[in-house]
Amino acid sequence: MKNNPHTNASKQLEDVAEILRAEYEDGARFDRAIELLKKPQNLIEGEVEVKMDNGEIKKFKAFRSQHSNAVGPYKGGIRFHRDVTREEVIALSTWMTWKCSVTNLPYGGGKGGVIVDPKKLSEAELQNLSRAYARFIANDIGPWIDVPAPDVNTTPQIMAWMVDEYQKVKTQDFASLATFTGKPLELGGSEGRNEATGLGGVYLLEKLAKKLDWKRKKDITIAIQGFGNVGYFFAYHADKLGYRVVAVSDSKSGVYVESGIDPEKTLECKKKTKGIEGCLCSEGKCNADFGKPISNQELLELDVDVLVPAALENVINNTNANNIKAKVIIEMANGPVTPEADEILNKKNILVIPDILANAGGVTTSYLEWVQNLQGYYWTKEEVLNKLQPMMENAFEKMWKLKEDKSLNTRMAVYFSAVKRVVDTMMVRGWI
Repeated sequence: MKNNPHTNASKQLEDVAEILRAEYEDGARFDRAIELLKKPQNLIEGEVEVKMDNGEIKKFKAFRSQHSNAVGPYKGGIRFHRDVTREEVIALSTWMTWKCSVTNLPYGGGKGGVIVDPKKLSEAELQNLSRAYARFIANDIGPWIDVPAPDVNTTPQIMAWMVDEYQKVKTQDFASLATFTGKPLELGGSEGRNEATGLGGVYLLEKLAKKLDWKRKKDITIAIQGFGNVGYFFAYHADKLGYRVVAVSDSKSGVYVESGIDPEKTLECKKKTKGIEGCLCSEGKCNADFGKPISNQELLELDVDVLVPAALENVINNTNANNIKAKVIIEMANGPVTPEADEILNKKNILVIPDILANAGGVTTSYLEWVQNLQGYYWTKEEVLNKLQPMMENAFEKMWKLKEDKSLNTRMAVYFSAVKRVVDTMMVRGWI
């Protein structure tokens, strides 16, 4: 049976609540807040009708989970994937609440999804689906209500179609560009957004290198599961800083190059061959003699310094956690480690930088896009990244201080900070 991500999210909340409760004089009031946070405030669930190229009208199951707006508007991506479930969307919206809280954004958490294999749709059908979904949620979103963004299998182009459809439905919403983030630059998107999630993780890698006193970056080996936008930009920026990325993978297979992978050449090869298998590229060249193909599972179990799961959730679980050899895990995917696996990793003293901090660069830059849309004034890429970097680094320092002051593992330290901010806001509002 597939691991239930909503169960995982609730278990993580319960775990941190046991530690956090001591901070509150009124334990019963605190417990009521935790119970409220175990479920979304609102769940939009139904079907969207899409006209296919052959004239047929096809229905697709669609969701939007709005977890908490205590701190501000709901914020979170929309994914188009055949494995989307109600429980997954609820869990992801919960994690988005904590992710926004960690970097001190004025947002709560939301998440949307459609059960579909977008690879089986033509461009026209994909546009019809995107517009249908925008109509489906139009009455429940807005710049001060809920601000969606791209996620798995959704793109800036899809956000453009959605904001265009939203503007047709909500003709009086004068701040409508700020309703969606992750848009193309031509439609109010932000410079730097494309690489922000992966780069944000590398900012944390740099902070970690100083904490762990890593002397020579070229000696630090990194394996990245997932070579989409997030995985690629993590690899690209880590490589540029001198770290040695020795393995990357896509959904089907992976490659291992001990001397270090060339991320740009590997991506170029992947685009040409429609897969990463055989893309053994190093120092500007691709050659089969540079390394060897590996499976996704083999990548996870490599003996490296840093493992970066940058694909889907639950890839590190109780069936493989004992085989993980990495010293550090940076969770660039959402929920890649199950609670059961987390316990095993803790016993093995593997340091984990949790997803709600590690991949928060994306939502943080989405926030900067939202701010630019609301004020109608836009920053350069350098200005955007100069705003992103201290926000990520400050969140890391806060986690590290809590880790040391309260003798917490890194996940509990991040959750401690994030959940406390939301609970405190709920109490100030008088919700509990």
